[in-house]
Amino acid sequence: MKKIEAIVRPHKLDEVREALLEVGIKGMTILEVRGLGRQKGHTEIYRGSEYQIGFLPKIKFELVVPDVLLETAVNAILKASKTGEVGDGKLFISTIDEAIRVRTHESGDSAL
Repeated sequence: MKKIEAIVRPHKLDEVREALLEVGIKGMTILEVRGLGRQKGHTEIYRGSEYQIGFLPKIKFELVVPDVLLETAVNAILKASKTGEVGDGKLFISTIDEAIRVRTHESGDSAL
């Protein structure tokens, strides 16, 4: 099993979610996060004063998939989230040793 953590632009939330559902991903966690990277934030003017906004709002998807669905899920996220501009986000993939469904005590891929 693999865990995918995907940081994407907020306006891409629905597109990424739909793309994952279309390829058979049944569960995911979505978090509203703030981050700082190459995009470097932006400036805003409030009551005549200029402010530097360093941390930009992003959406973080967390999902655990069986190894056989990893490439499909990654490709779906990449296709749905790409704009081609700085700030599109990042994907992190890590190995999950075990998953257990609390209600039924199922483990491994059947817990997903």
